[in-house]
Amino acid sequence: MSAQAATADRTVVIGLEVHVQLETDTKIFCGCSTEPAADEEPNTRTCPTCLGLPGALPVLNEAAVEAAVKVGKAIDADVPETTTFHRKNYYYPDLPKNFQLTQYDAPICRSGELEVRVDDETRTIGITRAHLEEDPGSLQHAGGSIESATHTLVNYNRAGTPLLEIVTEPDFRSPAETRAFLAKLEEVLEYLGVFDPTRDGSLRVDANVSLVPDERVDDGTITDEALDGVSRAEVKNISSHKGAEQALAYEVTRQENVLRRGREIEQETRHWDEARGVTVSMRSKEAEKDYRYFREADLPALEVSDWKARIAIPELPDARRERFREEYGLDRESASKLTSTKAVADFFEDVASEFDPDLAATWVADNLLGELNYREMEITDVEGRLDEFTRLIELVAAEELTVKNAEEVVLREMLDEGDDPETVIDREGLGKAESGEVKAAVAAAIDENPDAVSDYHNGDEGAINFLVGQVMQATGGSADPGQVNGLLREELDG
Repeated sequence: MSAQAATADRTVVIGLEVHVQLETDTKIFCGCSTEPAADEEPNTRTCPTCLGLPGALPVLNEAAVEAAVKVGKAIDADVPETTTFHRKNYYYPDLPKNFQLTQYDAPICRSGELEVRVDDETRTIGITRAHLEEDPGSLQHAGGSIESATHTLVNYNRAGTPLLEIVTEPDFRSPAETRAFLAKLEEVLEYLGVFDPTRDGSLRVDANVSLVPDERVDDGTITDEALDGVSRAEVKNISSHKGAEQALAYEVTRQENVLRRGREIEQETRHWDEARGVTVSMRSKEAEKDYRYFREADLPALEVSDWKARIAIPELPDARRERFREEYGLDRESASKLTSTKAVADFFEDVASEFDPDLAATWVADNLLGELNYREMEITDVEGRLDEFTRLIELVAAEELTVKNAEEVVLREMLDEGDDPETVIDREGLGKAESGEVKAAVAAAIDENPDAVSDYHNGDEGAINFLVGQVMQATGGSADPGQVNGLLREELDG
């Protein structure tokens, strides 16, 4: 490549391979559990089948197939009449059989798409295919990173966990777009109930990155001809949305610097070292022929043509978001917050069925989610206590508890101490003040603060806030500030 070509303007082209662990009780080809125990020892959740011992035969997990079809429906993909499995042959320590059972020319999903919103612009990302396969084991590099480790330990407990590999078209033009896509994809998977984002290694990303000369790009379109002859680097072992954006931003900059120096991009596989924030070379990039695919004789072809019609999926995030805006009159930001996960959306609808939708939205989207986010918690961390939070909203709606005390004291102590609202209210003495008590406190505040009364009569609106504060202090915060404000003005203006 010439120095002149190296300094030409280029378009970033990124395609993703997203490996999603499907939420099933057992592995994809055997009966071993997929649920690790807290004190699990390495290499104990295994059997002859997932270890690839001679004579052991695979049996396909029906739940994994159903999960894959649900994903196919959600991304509007084609589900073929027949799907088959192949052996993908390569030696690596985490593959005990020296091959991976996967799908090759007959994947379970083809030609899908997913809409993502980036910087107030909606883009459609093409999905080439999604296919089922088994997860390899996990490697633990002892004494440092993959480059500096003194040795590597292999744990086969994960081997055989069902994976769905989702392969996109090279439709991304920036690292930020990949982050938005992964967030949207994870949101859809969570709604489908086929994926647990809290499980370690549940979503892993490989990305192919190229810099294509702008003269090959026609109105933003990247054709196969435009990519022909352009070297790409594959970045592996990305495990988060943020990590994807960081890894790809680094890789784009690295390739730009290589080209700027008049050198060529090597077609290779690179490892994302998250601790150092760099990609490092692992090996030359394999071609398809290097894997020597051939049909898996122990698994017959699977007829799946009617599965797509037979298997139902829930209302998906985008549809629910629009329904919330129409049905409950929510703005775009509130609707987005309240559909961020299915658990949040379900809870909001439960609350909105009992209270005014605006009140429900304020309490769920702003108060509860805000306090959970501050504590780095999810709504699933308190899902067994959602009736307690509904009770708290009920106390506010019935004016038995002030909004201020509910938000700033009761809710926070419920989350920090694990108590129910009544326990917090009794402990802190936060029951709503009686009308007579409030009126007495209003009269006392006026009598005891003549300067503030004079300032108010002279047009100083700040004085009323001072008097409200005196009443709130006298009632231990149990009076309603709005009511106090009204009573004070009534007395002062009378």
